[in-house]
Amino acid sequence: MTNDCRVSASSPVAPRLCVVVPCYNEEDVLPETSRRLSEKLDSLFGRGAISKDSRVLFVNDGSRDLTWFLIRTLHDDPSSMGLSPRQPWFSGISFAHNEGHQNALYAGLMEALDRGYDCAISLDADLQDDIDAIDEMLVKHDAGAEIVYGVRSNRDTDTAFKRGTAGMFYDLMAWLGVEMVSNCADYRLMGRRSLEALSQYTEVNLFLRGIVPALGFTTDVVYYVRAERFAGESKYPLKKMVSFALEGITSFSVKPIRWVTMLGIVSLAVSFIMVVYTLVQAFTGHVVAGWSSLMVSIWFVGGLVMVSLGVVGEYVGRIYLESKGRPRYIISETTDGELPRA
Repeated sequence: MTNDCRVSASSPVAPRLCVVVPCYNEEDVLPETSRRLSEKLDSLFGRGAISKDSRVLFVNDGSRDLTWFLIRTLHDDPSSMGLSPRQPWFSGISFAHNEGHQNALYAGLMEALDRGYDCAISLDADLQDDIDAIDEMLVKHDAGAEIVYGVRSNRDTDTAFKRGTAGMFYDLMAWLGVEMVSNCADYRLMGRRSLEALSQYTEVNLFLRGIVPALGFTTDVVYYVRAERFAGESKYPLKKMVSFALEGITSFSVKPIRWVTMLGIVSLAVSFIMVVYTLVQAFTGHVVAGWSSLMVSIWFVGGLVMVSLGVVGEYVGRIYLESKGRPRYIISETTDGELPRA
């Protein structure tokens, strides 16, 4: 087995590629996703770019619809879904419970590593990631890039609100000192060496968009145009986007806690000023006039304390989750009949 993903004509052995696709309630889009992925892998195999042992690994993240049924059908009888049975491209694992996109993605990558694949490409099931970019990813990996990022060339398909908030998020993360690839979600190729390095990260608070760039290794990018979601609803509404941003911030930076300290110092300085102001008002007999400033001070300090407790609480909560040492996920079933692993 080779540690690199070779796709050039001179390569003696085509790489074993694993395409990892996290799925959560994707019954509407899965038939079309599997059709396009099947065509892509057929094309790559026909050109000798990948081994016949390559696979698409669907990770069912505790879906409540027919997602797992469709994944099993793709593995057991792809012809029933209008696909060619010549190459058994599809396999899957299923979580016992919904554990979130990042855990599903990590599980798929670790399964690819454990099963001995030479490289893995992760993408979402909604067909917004351009599948044709896989060809260029393989070529750049063959040229020496251990990690190849799929980067959006524009954000024209996003609303103005999403474009603005995304830009602010990337700017904030850069200011916090977090190394990230702008306009890159989780569409990337990782070679075996980077997968082995990723397996050493054991924290529960997963933020792969920050962890993968922190691995090091030689990287490259492939630009593509992100499409509209093919079918179904987005699995990242505003609430989840905010939660995801908090995960990223608290995973890689302690600056917010330092901000709390600075705000505390500023609040203390303001309180000294207010003491002087109150004494002056008392000596001059203008006690009533100080009522508004007193109320403002109380609300200001109270609000500052609550915000500070919230920020510190986020970090304490992360420490609590890490200290329990619980598994990130539990695999209840696999299409290949292998023993589940956590």
